[in-house]
Amino acid sequence: MVNPSFMQLLRSPTLLLAFGFGSGLSPKAPGTMGTLAAIPLWWLLAQLPLSSYLIIVLVSAVVGIYICGSAAKTLGVHDHGGIVWDEFVGFWIAMAALPVSWMSLLLGFVLFRLFDILKPWPISWLDKKVSGGFGIMIDDVIAGFAAAAVIALLGAAGII
Repeated sequence: MVNPSFMQLLRSPTLLLAFGFGSGLSPKAPGTMGTLAAIPLWWLLAQLPLSSYLIIVLVSAVVGIYICGSAAKTLGVHDHGGIVWDEFVGFWIAMAALPVSWMSLLLGFVLFRLFDILKPWPISWLDKKVSGGFGIMIDDVIAGFAAAAVIALLGAAGII
């Protein structure tokens, strides 16, 4: 099974999560669609105390290793483009501690997608050298941290 149907996702909670509740089925830019699908969940998470937010993101990342690895094994394709749980977690990392506003949402979304798509070092190295569920997750986790770092630097410089 290389490209599952939505009905197949509904029959497999692991595939449903890995494919971002169906957003990863998009024929165009599934990673971007997955990141867009992560926004409503981010908004809910952002209502929590920061410590709770971070615990949920950490658990989502750890569980994501299993989810993404299992989905890849089921599909028979390492890091299938439709697997977008890693985008969910990476985006949530980029958005940690940011206020809920259109500006922070746009800045976090754009920076995360840029780091995820362009994959500057060490993201590109991790993407090529690390396999399995951990390999699927780690490049997006680092992209999320890179986006968060840029946002923090922009804030410290008084630009935002």
